[in-house]
Amino acid sequence: MSIEKRQDPAPERRHHGRDEDDFFGLDVRSMSPRAQVVTSLAVLIPVVVGATLALTFGPWWLIFVFGWMVFPASSLLVRGIAGLSEGSGSKPLTGNGGERELLGALREQGELTSAQAAMETSLSVAEADAMLKGLASGGHLDVRVRGGGLFYALWEHERGESRELRGRG
Repeated sequence: MSIEKRQDPAPERRHHGRDEDDFFGLDVRSMSPRAQVVTSLAVLIPVVVGATLALTFGPWWLIFVFGWMVFPASSLLVRGIAGLSEGSGSKPLTGNGGERELLGALREQGELTSAQAAMETSLSVAEADAMLKGLASGGHLDVRVRGGGLFYALWEHERGESRELRGRG
């Protein structure tokens, strides 16, 4: 039995075993901009206070013990502030992001139950159910009953119109 070493086509580049978006063990990409700002300030404030106290009352060389934390915390603070400034202008004013997401899933899938809608979108089952019932009671969706389950779908003529519009574009 021979063992062959497998060659990776594009080896992953790592910085000394750490990801570049790794901040003291926290995954920065999954954090919201507000959480990034709070986390960076939670590190920066004690470091700055400690450095001030060390310069004033204690041995000055203690600054080097924790001073290296200033650099990653500062970059995280800048990244969080940039995310906050970008996010403030891009939020929908009407708050219908969930409805738009739900209608997009209906367009793709054809018909959905509340549970399927929750799997296809970021909505919970209760939110998807309430939103689907509201759209159906407003006459925007077709409701079908099969096997004791409620299936929601776009009206057939609406689905045909959207296909025609996509074909023109």
